[in-house]
Amino acid sequence: MYAIVDVAGQQFKVEKDQKIYVHRLEGKEGDMVEFDRVLLIEDGDKILIGEPIIQGALVSGKIISHLKGDKVKVFKKKRRKGYQVLTGHRQYMSQILIEEILEKGGVKKETEEKPKAKPKAAAKKQPAPAKKSTAKTSPKAQTKAKAAEKKPATTAGGAGKKTATKKAAPKKGGDSKKKTE
Repeated sequence: MYAIVDVAGQQFKVEKDQKIYVHRLEGKEGDMVEFDRVLLIEDGDKILIGEPIIQGALVSGKIISHLKGDKVKVFKKKRRKGYQVLTGHRQYMSQILIEEILEKGGVKKETEEKPKAKPKAAAKKQPAPAKKSTAKTSPKAQTKAKAAEKKPATTAGGAGKKTATKKAAPKKGGDSKKKTE
């Protein structure tokens, strides 16, 4: 019997009494760990495949030791520049002994109840926008009203008042290239 389990973002094919090395896990040496992200279980002719995980399946193990992996050497060089650097890295690892593979009904020892979601408060009603009068007005009056809405408010005391200067508009029938003085 073997299982494929997801441990800390990596997939491992595990069997009972097998030792595996995984990225460092929380916990002390001798602590029990359980992995509930089981992707596949094979038991003789019977194969269970998860979509993506098998519900209720569980793989339990024991942390044997925490250690560092082999050194990986990183060498950087730029030719003809006199630049070369050699560094190394050792990954923190945990050695785990797989003790048991449970297909169904693997119950975790600590069951936590999630608090029920609170019902959403009624959305605050925003005041409806003021309705515009439906009385007929001339197009010029409508554009003046829109322009008055867009102008920023002035401060008290006259500080910061903006004075509007009207530019002379060219006459409709005359030559628009002439300058008005």
